[in-house]
Amino acid sequence: MEIMNLKASQREAVGNGSSRVLRRDGKIPAILYGPNTEPIKLSIDKLELEPIFKSGAVAQKLLKLQIEGADDTRNVMIKEMQRHPVSHNLLHLDLYEVSMDHKIKVMVPVVTTGKSVGVEMGGMLQLIRRELEVFCLPDRIPEKIIIDITNLDVGDSFHVEDLALEGEVEIPADVNFTILTILSTKAEEEKAEGDEEEGVAEEGAEAAEESSAE
Repeated sequence: MEIMNLKASQREAVGNGSSRVLRRDGKIPAILYGPNTEPIKLSIDKLELEPIFKSGAVAQKLLKLQIEGADDTRNVMIKEMQRHPVSHNLLHLDLYEVSMDHKIKVMVPVVTTGKSVGVEMGGMLQLIRRELEVFCLPDRIPEKIIIDITNLDVGDSFHVEDLALEGEVEIPADVNFTILTILSTKAEEEKAEGDEEEGVAEEGAEAAEESSAE
């Protein structure tokens, strides 16, 4: 997977006032923390963040953080993003330092490939889980989980235990929950009900004819 670089500088001032000043100067206030990391207050230039956000799947990105004045870099991920409720402008970032030899939990998007026989027959694909939590090493995070739905018919479902994951990627789920299913459409249901009622009517007519003949 691609590891992107990110530069930041330490900041001393805290509070809403100093954060507004940073944002006015084209910087985003941030904080770095982790299980073995003392919190460090940072500021990051918006220009540093643009290529990261443009690359998509921000929550799955592993970043190489260089703090100004420090000799070494840190492996981090974006843990949380705070945005303005109206403008949606980025207000604050939480960065989480990870260890490359310890597995972490991260959400990964689900995508489908192929067109199921059920959809071809008029059914409808219902994606119940658009993301799945996986447990893996930071440099082994899959960009997406691909499910081939080609052979799924109407009424079929795909469960978490049906997944064939590569490498040491795990799904830390205690329940074999449904990821997606192929639903019948209302028109098909009405047709099936109509066929069933017609069959019952025909059976009733045949029974009546046999009774009158006796």
